[in-house]
Amino acid sequence: MAPSASKTSTVKKKAAVYITGESPLVEEYAELGSSHGYTVVVQWNEDRKRDTVYRRSAIVPAGTSLALELTNTDLERKKKNLQKLDRALPPTAAIISSSVTVSASEQATWINHRHRLSGCSVLPSFSAGSVIEVAPTVYTPVETMEVVRRFFASLGKTCEFVEDRVGMVLPRVVCQIINEACFALQEGVSTPAELDTAMTLGVNYPHGPIEWAEAIGLRQVEAVLVALQKDLGEDRYRVAPLLRQMAMTGEWWNKKPQEGS
Repeated sequence: MAPSASKTSTVKKKAAVYITGESPLVEEYAELGSSHGYTVVVQWNEDRKRDTVYRRSAIVPAGTSLALELTNTDLERKKKNLQKLDRALPPTAAIISSSVTVSASEQATWINHRHRLSGCSVLPSFSAGSVIEVAPTVYTPVETMEVVRRFFASLGKTCEFVEDRVGMVLPRVVCQIINEACFALQEGVSTPAELDTAMTLGVNYPHGPIEWAEAIGLRQVEAVLVALQKDLGEDRYRVAPLLRQMAMTGEWWNKKPQEGS
């Protein structure tokens, strides 16, 4: 039987935080947590070896107060990660999970202790911002959201509570802008540099769409758009063929082959 929601444990400085998911999200939040006094243990989805200054463990350490699941591109792996965390963590420990490609409420149905999970908006490079979008599920009590708020406040972030929807707010808007830029590129409307200049000077965006795409990563952008089209069934989220090709190959639009390749 699930414990009372009011017993969800609070997170204190110097507590142990377990972070699992994909690169570079794990690194970004491991650095953020460590720099604010948390003991951080990490585990990547990727099997390849990785040099890290953080303790790496496939086993969730005893005494872990809170866990972050940061996977956007592989939902089957995400589901396994969450189920593992749910089995290993104390029933009162909160799980904060990236929810830009699958709603937090759907994720909560994957685990037994549904009250412990809340969603957040996480994409590569977004961790530098001072505001983070957070979404309670239909199962999340006020007490769990207060744990989440306090945790992010301890990282110097303000929580903006939003509805639990695929893509959330900023990721949806930014990924759509990038997608439209890729349609413009493939149609020969403009060059990457011209697109960035037009958007930064013309509408005062902090970054141009190509700059944003490079910072976030094309596979991440594609994953958000695919999830939005699947969830909403709207053609406006159809992935530009050029973006899909670049996400698949890892090659940028105007990158020239190296000599001898």
